[in-house]
Amino acid sequence: MRTHDLVIVGAGSGNAVVDDRFAHLDVAVVDEGPFGGTCLNRGCIPSKMLVHVADIADGVREAGRFGVDAALHGVRWDDVRARVFGRLDREAAEGEAGRRRSANVHVYRGRARFTAARTLLVETEGGAVPLRGEQLVIAVGGRPTVPPPVADSGLPYETSDTVMRLDGPPRHLAVLGGGYIAAELAHVFHAAGSRVTVVEQEDTLLAAQDETVAAAYTEIAAGRYDVRTGTELTRIEGEPGRLRLVLDDGATVEADTLLVAVGRTPNSDRIHAERAGIALHDDGRVVVDAFQRTTAPGVFALGDVSTPFPLKHVANREARVVAHNLLHADDLVPTSHEAVPAAVFTRPQIAQVGRTERECREEGLDYAVAVRRFSDTAYGWALEDTTGFCKVLADRGTGLLLGAHVLGPQAATLIQPLVVAMSLGIGAAALARTPYWIHPAATEAVSNALLDLDLVL
Repeated sequence: MRTHDLVIVGAGSGNAVVDDRFAHLDVAVVDEGPFGGTCLNRGCIPSKMLVHVADIADGVREAGRFGVDAALHGVRWDDVRARVFGRLDREAAEGEAGRRRSANVHVYRGRARFTAARTLLVETEGGAVPLRGEQLVIAVGGRPTVPPPVADSGLPYETSDTVMRLDGPPRHLAVLGGGYIAAELAHVFHAAGSRVTVVEQEDTLLAAQDETVAAAYTEIAAGRYDVRTGTELTRIEGEPGRLRLVLDDGATVEADTLLVAVGRTPNSDRIHAERAGIALHDDGRVVVDAFQRTTAPGVFALGDVSTPFPLKHVANREARVVAHNLLHADDLVPTSHEAVPAAVFTRPQIAQVGRTERECREEGLDYAVAVRRFSDTAYGWALEDTTGFCKVLADRGTGLLLGAHVLGPQAATLIQPLVVAMSLGIGAAALARTPYWIHPAATEAVSNALLDLDLVL
């Protein structure tokens, strides 16, 4: 049995916990995959690098609207993939090498599972290694969910873990799911030349978004892809390269490649968390308190394995909290999950923070709502944008923002002033009238939406 002061299971955001403040501790980092976790290797970073390529390709295709004669001769997928993963694979390798150079850090390559309280068995190439930690951090993330009709079919399929490393764009890509991963990767492969069919059981795509955003995006997507909403997959037939998806409405979809993007599952089951006295939510997430402590003494958890917000920027915040709390048991700090923003890097971009309008109705709030379209602003004219908008929701009495939603170019950037306002308690009127807002700029859609709110102040 090898004992360490601190054992971190997971080399994604978990690896970010350890810095120079831990130099006096004997630390172990355990992971079976490449350093950097999902985000660096098969998630948010490669997908956004591919999305940027897709945006460029679509920009060339649409150049005629601006009086620019341009033609897209093709997307060199081999070169695109090599640029993306040539860099990211190098980053992962350098991250591991850098950690191995740390005098006080031991790296164990292999899958870990709990055998008892604060005790792990790591299956390495050299055999099983038992470890014990005086303190532990669980940061093993999650994995794509694969529904039974796919898993039981015996036929090949892709997930976000694998699809970005394909040798080439599929001829016809069927996407099962209508969430943010489906939206981003459908955009990538459609721009690269694939025909795309999206199958989603909800009545709209991006159903978790605000209703106005979901309806608008579904209409936009239906103009680009074959969109099948309100229907479920019952079985898959055919053979590799010639798949037939049978839906519950009797329709079929034939495609050479299937991308499964119906959600993600926490990896708590893979580490046998229950053997260490670590409680789980019904959905498999590790239960943590405000300080990221699990129900097992001395064990913390962070990131997708525990958080209700499976986002990299949330995992990074939680890692900073865990780092502090590991070192300052008498001065714990909590994690704040207030005003957590999220973005979908599809075309057009989508960003959100706070409540949807449906949530405001369900909570019985007295709220004001305003929508300002990009086409109402001078910069919207420059963009020739006909679909983008900013929607804001605010408490009618206090003027404090309840939620905000942006669909349009650079939505992930435009949402940030609204995130700041919600985080700092700045009212909509003060945000709209106190700072200058550059004219003409896309931010005027945000400032004008705030001014349009019917507030009682």
